[in-house]
Order: sequence, then structure tokens, then C-alpha cells
Amino acid sequence: MSTAGGSNPEYVIARVRARRSALFGDEEYRKLVRMGPAEIARFMEESEYETEINALGSRFSGVDLIEYALNANMAKQFNDILDWAGGRLYDLIARYLRKFDAWNVKTVLRGIYAGSSREEVKSDLIRAGEFDDRLIDRLLDATEIEEVVEILSGTMFGDGLEAAFEDYEEAGVLVPLENAVDRAFYEQLLENLVVGEEAEQYREFLEAEIDFRNARNALRIARSGADLDPADYFIEGGTLFRASEITALATSTSELVSKISDSQYGDRLSGAISDLEAADSLIGFERALDSALLKYADTLGYVFPLSVTPVVSYILAKEREVDNIRAIARGREAGLGPDEIEEELVIQ
Repeated sequence: MSTAGGSNPEYVIARVRARRSALFGDEEYRKLVRMGPAEIARFMEESEYETEINALGSRFSGVDLIEYALNANMAKQFNDILDWAGGRLYDLIARYLRKFDAWNVKTVLRGIYAGSSREEVKSDLIRAGEFDDRLIDRLLDATEIEEVVEILSGTMFGDGLEAAFEDYEEAGVLVPLENAVDRAFYEQLLENLVVGEEAEQYREFLEAEIDFRNARNALRIARSGADLDPADYFIEGGTLFRASEITALATSTSELVSKISDSQYGDRLSGAISDLEAADSLIGFERALDSALLKYADTLGYVFPLSVTPVVSYILAKEREVDNIRAIARGREAGLGPDEIEEELVIQ
């Protein structure tokens, strides 16, 4: 992949909009929640996932086949976008796709922490970032948290993980390490970001994503029972919260929602704010945040359609599709009914 050549937003966004139109909608989800894993795999075989289902079908079955196919397809879709993009646009997209390096690091850490098998962790990895197969295999082979920290020395996550390792050992929870990964990701996104036509709405979106990440993290920490101050894990770069106020807001979901509702997000996210207010659990609140962020990205994309924001909006929408199909497959395997599964989905 190369950044040679000039930016070509018209071409890339036209291709991305075509991909966006092929994503599953409400009708497909209503069908899927009534299928078993084998039926879901057959349904996927008749969709954009045909290549992956056919390629992996001889090695996997059931939920394993679905998960590997989902992740392989998502990685291919995003790598296609990089192949289409040039110049400045390529750089902006590539930076954002490093979120999957962050995802993979956190997935490995969680797997070791929970005692999951190598194959269980591998099935959740998404190879759409910049980590090569050799580095990912080394992470999968790690058996201790400290080993992961050592392997990642020299990457953009190295310094932060090393600094957070002592806090992890003292607290006994992954929050310090996961936060270090998130901080490193957002720092590289904002570093030397020149605001021009391609980046104006992109910066607005990144600020929103950081704001929503801070809200999510604060609530998780407050409800974890760990002796941690949410202010210590605040991520700089957003516009809505200050580190000094996040601790108090984390103890009151209603005040947190009011803060979001009274901000610039409230004007553009009236329906999503209602979903946040109605959320009766941390999981429900996080899903509502995911939906709100996707809607916000869509809104910014309409404001300036030739910016990078429509591409980011597609990346988020594709992630949601993969998460939804995975949730349906796992739910059906666990014997959940359609109504229970639908509560787990993030649908605009």
C-alpha cells in the first residue's frame, strides 16, 4: 500500500457508498434472529460474505465459521478502501484503521486475563490494521500479560503499556492497560492533524468519539468496584468533558446524559439521546453510545460529503454489522429467543 498520488475522495466515497448500500438492514436481521448458526452461515453465503464462507467452510462450522468469515470479510473491505485511496486521504484512513491494532491488543490482553484458549482469542482478531501476521502470531503465543507488554515495545502502544503495567499489577484489573492502548491510538490520530477540507469534519468526529469513549470508560470504572479514579484514565482530545468533572459524572448516568444532551451532540442526536436516557444497564448505555456515534458520523458526512468522514462512517457501520451478526449467532447458539437477541443489537 502506498500514499503516492493525490487524494481522490470522489472515487473512494463513491465506492464506499456502494459498499454501504450492501450492508444488512432491519429485514435481514429479522430473518437472522430466527435462524440457527448453520442457517445463518448459508444466508451469509448468499450475500457479500460468499467468498469467505466458501473459503473457510472446509475448516470451520457453526459459530466458528461465522466469526472467522465476518472478521476476514471486514479486513478485506477495509484493505480495499486503502487500495483505492491515495495521498492525504490514504493517510487519514490508515490512521483510523489502526483502531484494529488497538482492538487486537486488547483482545489478547483480555484473553490471557480470562484464561481463554489461543483459538478463542484468534477468532476475535480483526486483521485490518498495520500489525503483520508475525507480530499477531507472537501476541497469540503469549501466555502472560507482561509478555504482551514486552512484545509491543517499540510499537505505538509500547511506552503507554509499560507505564501502566504497575497500575495493572496493583489494581488487578485490565483498565490501566486498556486505557493505555486507547490513549496511544487517539494520540496518533490527532498528532499533526492538519484541518483542511478533508479533515475538518474528521476532527469533529474524532472529538466526538473521544468524548463518548471517556463517557463509556468512566461508567465502566465507576461500576467495576476497583479502587480507580476515572479522572486518572481520561483521554485528552474531546471537547465535552474535563478530567476534573468526569469522576462525578460517572456516578450518575442521568447527569452524564444531560451533559451530552445539552451539548452540540444533542442538537444532532435527538433520537439517539432518547435511547441513552432509556438505557437501563451499562451494556444498554454502551450500545446507545455506539448508535449515537454512528449517527453523528453520518450527519457530518452529509455536511461535507467529499471529506474522509463518509469513509469513517462506513467503517463504523461495517463494524456494527459484524458485531450484530456475531451477537445473533452467539445468541442462537446459547438458546436465546429472537426478542432477547434483538435487544443486543445496535441498529440505527
